[in-house]
Amino acid sequence: MAAAGPARLVRCGQKDELYRSGLRSGAGTALHGLAGAKKWLEWRKEMELLSDVAYFVLTTLSGYQTLGEEYVNIVQVDSTKKRVPSFLRRAIFVSLHTVLPYCLEKGLLHLERELQIEADESRTSQSSPALGLSSRTLIRNWIQKQVGELTEQQKKTVLQIVYVLKQCIPVLHRLHLAVFYISGAFYHLSKRITGITYLHFGGLQGEDQSIRSSYKFLGIISLFHLLLTIGVQMYSFKQKQRARQEWKLHRNLAHQKSMTKEKTTARHSRCTLCLEERRHTTATPCGHLFCWECITEWCNTRTECPLCREKFHPQKLIYLRHYHL
Repeated sequence: MAAAGPARLVRCGQKDELYRSGLRSGAGTALHGLAGAKKWLEWRKEMELLSDVAYFVLTTLSGYQTLGEEYVNIVQVDSTKKRVPSFLRRAIFVSLHTVLPYCLEKGLLHLERELQIEADESRTSQSSPALGLSSRTLIRNWIQKQVGELTEQQKKTVLQIVYVLKQCIPVLHRLHLAVFYISGAFYHLSKRITGITYLHFGGLQGEDQSIRSSYKFLGIISLFHLLLTIGVQMYSFKQKQRARQEWKLHRNLAHQKSMTKEKTTARHSRCTLCLEERRHTTATPCGHLFCWECITEWCNTRTECPLCREKFHPQKLIYLRHYHL
């Protein structure tokens, strides 16, 4: 027996995924028929989890080959490549491969929702029904209790961490897949963690060697594409940060300018005779502005500007129509 090449591992994973998807579909159809569409929507993810766990419990955990492993004639071995993996190692693999992704996805989802609800209390009444599933009250209540003990700054920090984790998990999977193409071992991240590898028996031993170079080239291309994607995302993130800072600066400047303009307008739109906002603005020959009633009444006793004392005839007053300042 020899180490299984990447081509067999890929075919094995695809075959197992095909059978698992069929099992998930059958379990979902049964639940839909027995409990109705509403319960199926509420428990769909849980049924998929139970289907995956049942598939690996009946195969890997029980010491048998999966249908995909039988299809390509490979068997699991531990890191020594001399013994089959122990029961504990296989149990850890099943947990990492099925239960951990489900718990991580649901935990991040509930945590993000709780943080958003805490940040916007007005949305609590709208968001609570979406989380009101009896099967998840334990996890949700525990997360809600932990979130309630955080300060506002800690909540913002945790929300940023959740966002980063949600972005990093797909990147980690793509990085692992590129490394698999290059090294030719550990198609799944859970098997890399537990150290479970494969040996091939029967058939031609050199068939995988003839295409391994193609997989290495594919791994290099995938790694380069991943690095390029990360670079574009980081550049986009920096652009968004800069745009957000510029928007905040513009908003503050606009607010200050608006406040200054309001103060200036309020100060310059007052009549110096009645000390109130000008009504029917009227200009003197020297350019000063007053209310029409105020300046005409002033001119009944004095024919001079109240401010600069320049002499003028009342007939020289100019009534400004549609003047707003």
